[in-house]
Amino acid sequence: MRRHQLDIQLKTPDQFEKMRAAGLVVAAALARMRDAVAPGVSTADLDAIAESVIRDAGGVPSFMGYHGYPASICSSVNEQIVHAIPSPRQVLSEGDLISIDCGAVLDGWHGDAAITVAVGEVRPELLKMATVAEDAMWAGIEAAARGTASGRGRLTDISYAVESAVKKGGRYGIVEGYGGHGIGTEMHQDPHVLNYGRPGKGPQLVPGMALAIEPMITLGSPKTEELADGWTVVTRDGSVAVHVEHSIALLDDGVWVLTAADGGRARLGDLVTGRQPAASEI
Repeated sequence: MRRHQLDIQLKTPDQFEKMRAAGLVVAAALARMRDAVAPGVSTADLDAIAESVIRDAGGVPSFMGYHGYPASICSSVNEQIVHAIPSPRQVLSEGDLISIDCGAVLDGWHGDAAITVAVGEVRPELLKMATVAEDAMWAGIEAAARGTASGRGRLTDISYAVESAVKKGGRYGIVEGYGGHGIGTEMHQDPHVLNYGRPGKGPQLVPGMALAIEPMITLGSPKTEELADGWTVVTRDGSVAVHVEHSIALLDDGVWVLTAADGGRARLGDLVTGRQPAASEI
């Protein structure tokens, strides 16, 4: 079932269960990589961990082979924003900040999420920026949940919530042009979800939609450049960037953060669907 114009794929609750399974595989891979991040570890080492976790769970890395992409994760360090290709030559050092984007497809359904991780002792302003990005992502997810519940939510309410949270957190660049997306039987679907914009625009937020919400912010300019490898996107001014992401499902009785181990319960409380067990039941 698809909504007209933007070709937005609407899912059934049972299909969301399958997406949840894929999301948990992604969550497990990211947790393993978070634990492995340390000075002296290469981004290729992290990529190997992700592929192992995904394949051991019966899944396939979403990114590998996507338009020719050669790896299971994107591993963006410092001024790299997104889509950096893992390499044995990219070795992490004390004080680095790495954003790890990971996707998995299981039984035909995709999960997609990203985390930003400090390597050893990191400058306080970088840690703060990572926290601001995380808070902005959750603000966008909350806006999606409340907008769906009210029946009056529009897509750019998410964009506005993310932008407002970033501005509340400090003076950061919100990366231009890049953002979240629909997700389901393909990794990238309509609609595109920018991290800035006026509220009340775009398609209505309705049960059945699945979206990846992913703020990308910088310590400097929001302007970007793509490197000669055709993938890696960096800040034009060389400032450090962060990227975080969760995939979410909108249901009749609440939101489900498909790539969060607790389904979003700790951050969203009663806004989370009853399909996600309470912590005491997990």
